[in-house]
Amino acid sequence: MTDAADTRPRRPDTVRLQRLAKGFWESAVLMAGVELGLFTALARGDDTVARAAGSIGVSELNAERLLTAATALELVAREGDRFVNAPDVARFLVEGEATYAGPWMLFSKPRWAEWGRLAELLRAGEPPKLLGMYAEGFTVERARRYHEATYSIGMGAGRRFCRQVDLSARSHLIDLGGGSGCYCIVACKTWPRLAATVLDLPPVVEVTAEFVAEHGLTERVAAQACDFTADPLPEADAAIMASNMPQYNADMVQQVVDKVFATLTPGGEFHLIGEMLDDDRSGPIAPALWGLSEAVSGSTGRAHSVGECRGYFAAAGFEGIEDVEFIPGTLTRVTGIKPG
Repeated sequence: MTDAADTRPRRPDTVRLQRLAKGFWESAVLMAGVELGLFTALARGDDTVARAAGSIGVSELNAERLLTAATALELVAREGDRFVNAPDVARFLVEGEATYAGPWMLFSKPRWAEWGRLAELLRAGEPPKLLGMYAEGFTVERARRYHEATYSIGMGAGRRFCRQVDLSARSHLIDLGGGSGCYCIVACKTWPRLAATVLDLPPVVEVTAEFVAEHGLTERVAAQACDFTADPLPEADAAIMASNMPQYNADMVQQVVDKVFATLTPGGEFHLIGEMLDDDRSGPIAPALWGLSEAVSGSTGRAHSVGECRGYFAAAGFEGIEDVEFIPGTLTRVTGIKPG
């Protein structure tokens, strides 16, 4: 016999809120697995509690604790006494693989303490800085650590871009805030007649040049010191600005889009790839959090919507404006053509 109470709406509980409150515990499991080399050990055959413990240098008790948590988070799966990496972990978190993205997974760890001060930072009265964390003290060594992390996922983004976009008829590509140069590196490998210039701050382009040299592209990919919000841009027939838009407010993004329009040759194309919100600004969560992170960085930036970005292009004079999902739930690509 069914209790009539079973048909009543379920009363809210605190389960979801508690999981959000302890979300950093889940992050810690992932990061510890990367730092200890757990996922690499499993891939190499040290796939039991005892063998994993020996491989990563922890006690069997702590190996069992970590593997249990990793199993519950579906980072690994249990097969009897053995553990195997989930498909995405196997692809991106095994050291030595070309797709290894461990440095990016650890990218946010140094900012844990600052995120813990989020309420205080939101109340702070100091005026924000245009460049946020880049405004001062951004040394070559800091740039190297930062862009080693971005490089670990940037090459995949560059390959995705070159699958979506055909630059075979272009001669010069500029990348605004191009960091490690991944988009330009992949583009120049894909289209032999293309040359490219990565534009970034002076400490960054020293690191860019190192990545470019590793790929043997020094003659075709230039690394040029440039604050693209203030300095002139070189002439080009194609331009990219990727994954740095939340750092800027609407006025600055519009100013940059205007500058790109002015520097492109007639018929040139611009691709703005960024963490864009849906037009109702209700999500996705990744762009929303990237916008909020600018409060932690102390910049003037915010999250921008797809519609706003299309509007920046239209106001600058671009035609044929399109938006394409680039990374589901995270990145969108807005494209426009300068009239010929």
